[in-house]
Amino acid sequence: MEHSTKTFALKNGLQLVLTSLSNTEVSHCALLIKAGTRNEQIQQEGLAHFIEHMLFKGTRKRKSFHILNRLEVVGGELNAFTSKEETCIHASVTTPHLERALELISDITFNSVFNSLEIEKEKEVVCDEIRSYLDNPGEQIFDDFEGIVFKKNPLGNPILGTENSVRNFKQKDLIAFTRKFYIPSNMVLSVASSLKAEKVIRQLEHHFGKYRLAKVGEKPKPFKKYTAEKTAVKKHNAQCHFIMGTLAPSLYQADRMTVSLLNNILGGPGMNSKLNLGVREKYGYTYAIESGFNSYTDTGMFHVYLATDKKFLNKSIDLAVAEMKKLTDNKIGTLQLSQYKQQLKGQLALAKENKSNVVISNARSLLNFKKVTTLEDIYKKIDAVTSSQLVEAAAKYLNAKSRSYSSLLYESVSHE
Repeated sequence: MEHSTKTFALKNGLQLVLTSLSNTEVSHCALLIKAGTRNEQIQQEGLAHFIEHMLFKGTRKRKSFHILNRLEVVGGELNAFTSKEETCIHASVTTPHLERALELISDITFNSVFNSLEIEKEKEVVCDEIRSYLDNPGEQIFDDFEGIVFKKNPLGNPILGTENSVRNFKQKDLIAFTRKFYIPSNMVLSVASSLKAEKVIRQLEHHFGKYRLAKVGEKPKPFKKYTAEKTAVKKHNAQCHFIMGTLAPSLYQADRMTVSLLNNILGGPGMNSKLNLGVREKYGYTYAIESGFNSYTDTGMFHVYLATDKKFLNKSIDLAVAEMKKLTDNKIGTLQLSQYKQQLKGQLALAKENKSNVVISNARSLLNFKKVTTLEDIYKKIDAVTSSQLVEAAAKYLNAKSRSYSSLLYESVSHE
């Protein structure tokens, strides 16, 4: 059970979020660094993700084996991920070993040596990861589409980079990037535990407080110019894959929650979404159809994705556009709107049951909004959305015929 959440800050600028838990033997922690794909320079595509890999390859006092074994030997888990704007290192352990996890995260974050031999070995691992994505058109199309929407901006770079960019990384590139962005004032550390806050803070000060107060590197290049583009690529796939979308609200725009609810209604994770009912269930044209909405600090992107047999492609696209137009042309009734709101709130509540999600969500909230947003805060924003606002947002972001939309088609062709 989650009780209370408090925020603190160390003298070196590291922000802390502590969430008290009870009736659990497990503690969770996450270090969120405001450095991701969009902080990369030209010809550095994939550098932030590559550094995330290299954090596990050795520090001044540990070799790779000792890093990997440090938490697993006590049944814990250590992992990391990179996004367009963030790098996250997170761990879950039994509560008596929380300090072990915090010390390890501190060590790999600030003391990684980026050994040249390990760099060369890891290049092969990451290139293999890139090739695995190229074998999965349902995933690759999203990277390619972001490259179209955010053309000539690092936001459009694939998180993994390219084989060419990865093979050209040097030790000095990794060191320069971490010196710019891996500093306490550019981070938030979030902990959820049954330990007393005073004890956790002492541990955090001991393992993180000694690192330098420094100025963050240059801000990422803002995204300014969007030009709609329609692209078709012939591929030897069993299915056609299609995605269309456009710009959407940033993290700080007032209508972000409205679009979040709108997206959930149109093609969110529920089987009762408009797209699932109107295309998959009614006609059986496609197994995979969804919409999505991502917000970044200065922009966002809305999309609709589907995969289908070539003979159903145009029908599926037309049906998807028709479902979007219905939301533009028709207000949702009071009862139905209440049900949609309850659905979204329920999904958020279920996600909060995963405490790993909680620590990451709290860290992201503090990093971006300077405060921890509670479920109650989010519920209030959801409840405040009106039918008229949904129609206005649909007209602004979902109207594929009147709004400038980009699209990408992986057209399946015969293997013969």
